[in-house]
Amino acid sequence: MAKRKIAVVVTNRASYARIKSALVAIRESEALELQLVAAASLLLDKYGRALSVVEQDGFNPAARVYMVLEGENPVTMAKTTGIGITELSTIFDNLHPDMVLTVADRYETIATAITAAYLNLPLVHVQGGEITGSVDEKVRHAITKFANYHFVSTAGAGERVIRMGEEPETVFVTGCPSVDLAAGVQRAGRGLTFDPFAKYLGVGPPVPLQLGRYIIVMQHPVTTDYEHASTQILPTLEAVRMLQMPVLWFWPNVDAGSDGISKAIRMFREEVRPAHVHFFKNMTPEDFLTVLNCSGCIVGNSSAAIREGSYLGVPAVNIGSRQAGRERGPNVIDVEPATQQILQAIHRQLQHGPHGSDPLYGDGHAGARIAKLLTELPRRVEKRLTYGAQPIVPTEGFHAHADHR
Repeated sequence: MAKRKIAVVVTNRASYARIKSALVAIRESEALELQLVAAASLLLDKYGRALSVVEQDGFNPAARVYMVLEGENPVTMAKTTGIGITELSTIFDNLHPDMVLTVADRYETIATAITAAYLNLPLVHVQGGEITGSVDEKVRHAITKFANYHFVSTAGAGERVIRMGEEPETVFVTGCPSVDLAAGVQRAGRGLTFDPFAKYLGVGPPVPLQLGRYIIVMQHPVTTDYEHASTQILPTLEAVRMLQMPVLWFWPNVDAGSDGISKAIRMFREEVRPAHVHFFKNMTPEDFLTVLNCSGCIVGNSSAAIREGSYLGVPAVNIGSRQAGRERGPNVIDVEPATQQILQAIHRQLQHGPHGSDPLYGDGHAGARIAKLLTELPRRVEKRLTYGAQPIVPTEGFHAHADHR
């Protein structure tokens, strides 16, 4: 019997970490054939050329999609989405996948969903039903309406997808594949097994990395407020300057406002010349989770602090609105982008130390569950809203007539 072909579109370093264990399980399945499509910032040197990490893990892309326009603003985000639809249409037409899998909520991701829908390809969406801030909220729920199957990370996310009108039999709580990687790191125990300064090209002097005595910073722009990205990062930079504690700072993603954050970081680096901060663009998912697990605290607005950080019990200081509404464990303290609030929260988390492991986002077996479902679920492209019709309240002056079709 022919293997079922599964096209998985991976667009950046984060989405690779979010789906890697599922990619491994699909590759190892006797019933499935993996068609990995590498796209967007995953291919760009500017963001650490994360594709090299993917290739080192033994994955050979079936296709590559160069779709990111320079500019890091809403116009280039919209145009990048359009380019993605154009390019992915040709790629899916050539690959003839049986199913398409797309991850999370980025603007490149909705290009995958739109293309699959118009080509009558069954679409599987991983990590739907979650709540956050920024334009990701709209994109995530729009992809839910395009998708035929929903592999969600939490029970709460699954309930929200069903309340959006999706058929309950299409919704599966698999957990998040990135937690599978965190579970592997947790089993290995707390302790650095490699020298990040020797293994990865970064900027700045090496800093001492004693267990629990350094912090990680990862702060991305808020796309709905991208004009202020360069000023919103300043309180974090000032808090890091005042803290005078070893810091591993990871570069922001490709969203609108990224250039503003990057410029502010470079100015800080040139003017302050901090000897206690080292900057990285990228690491393998496992290496990043290892340095995260050994840190005293993660600071910024990355979902890694909430998702993998929750499982690992790493203290987290979440800044601003980017993760507003996302389910979180007890490891997270939320603060405004204000220097003193950030500093106080960091000191509080360092004093607390590691939190208990919280399986909110998974138990470490999501990838295997996803591969099994992809093997067993029937191919389907049709869908209907399942909730009952509600009475329409007419606009003043408008006389609604019932449709008896």
